Amino acid sequence: MTNSTQFSHFRLAFLNIGIFKYLFFMLVMCFFVSVVCTNVLLIVVICVNRSLHEPMYMFLCNLFVNALYGSTSLFPLLLLHIICDINIISASLCYLQIYCIHCYGSAEYLNLAVMSYDRYLAICFPLQYNTYMTPKRIAILIAITWLYAILACALMISLSSTLPLCGNIIDKVYCDNYSVIKLACSDTKALNIIVLCTVCCPLIFMLYTYIKILRVCSSGSKQVRQKAVTTCSPHLACVLNFSCGACFEILQSRFNMSGIPILLRIFLSLYWLISQPLLNPLVYGLNMTKIRILCKNLLTLRPLN
Repeated sequence: MTNSTQFSHFRLAFLNIGIFKYLFFMLVMCFFVSVVCTNVLLIVVICVNRSLHEPMYMFLCNLFVNALYGSTSLFPLLLLHIICDINIISASLCYLQIYCIHCYGSAEYLNLAVMSYDRYLAICFPLQYNTYMTPKRIAILIAITWLYAILACALMISLSSTLPLCGNIIDKVYCDNYSVIKLACSDTKALNIIVLCTVCCPLIFMLYTYIKILRVCSSGSKQVRQKAVTTCSPHLACVLNFSCGACFEILQSRFNMSGIPILLRIFLSLYWLISQPLLNPLVYGLNMTKIRILCKNLLTLRPLN
């Protein structure tokens, strides 16, 4: 029978970059600052300008807040490990990072699902849209997004943290749930089901809404199709990007990737965490004329209203 125990710390993957650690530190720091600045700018623009107090922009604001939450769950610890040449993390801090990162991922998917529902109502029921999407319903949908993510991840961590472990080496530069599950000496089917449900349920819902949108577009006018393309393209780009990143992470976690260079493995494991917080502001900030103009006015100290 395999010996098992509860470890007080975990050992993360260590990349010996020598004198290049300062260069890596500056690159990661610049990226982190860029993510924070762009998302904070858009949050301020949406909150301050009354003309943007509409359902779509409220959901975008929630998306930007989640990007800040996810980035602060990863980058501060990553920067500390780079500059200090350490790869040891306490078990409590590791489980906290797992909770925050997975809560970010769940909230991201759920918010994207809510945004697809918003686009579905706007395209398929344009006359009844304002009746359906009231301020109260917006607040309820945003609350459900966070409440579901918080409770699902709390359940996941409560099960993960009590698992008897046969090792404490995580082959990544950050803590994630499946890496800990792989170290367990007991059955982990329940945990895998919970994780898959948090990912699959929002994806199935988004697929359903887009099937409905396509049906309306196929029988609608050219104006309806143009509106669908204009409003859905940024959302689809973000969904596909985040899904591809999550897919890379799932495949890497569950299959032997020892034949792939370690730098590429690290990049693939980080992609779903680092790409979305910067892509969302670029896609929505640059693509939407109204937000772009207001951002320019704010940066040049012009009145927003």
